[in-house]
Amino acid sequence: MAKWLARQPRILILNEPTRGIDVGAKAEVHALIRAIAAQGVAVMMISSELPEILAVSDRIVVMWNGETMGEMNAAQATEEAVLALAFGESAAAQDRKRDVT
Repeated sequence: MAKWLARQPRILILNEPTRGIDVGAKAEVHALIRAIAAQGVAVMMISSELPEILAVSDRIVVMWNGETMGEMNAAQATEEAVLALAFGESAAAQDRKRDVT
């Protein structure tokens, strides 16, 4: 990661950035990702770990089978909402449920 950061990118795409590392190192990577984003670098993180996505992301886009299922900002994101999109429930249907409750 240091090699790519030395190039001062405007966009950084991270695919499973914490796979296979211990919990302490994972926290350091998360802090580094937040710091990079705070400097104005656009960071796209691809992860299969939902808690990681919720902890680090400002905006979440859920894709399934090559299609965008929905998008939400961090304030809207819950495990339930993300999983509902991942299993095919549209964002509009989720909004209707939220309005009813």
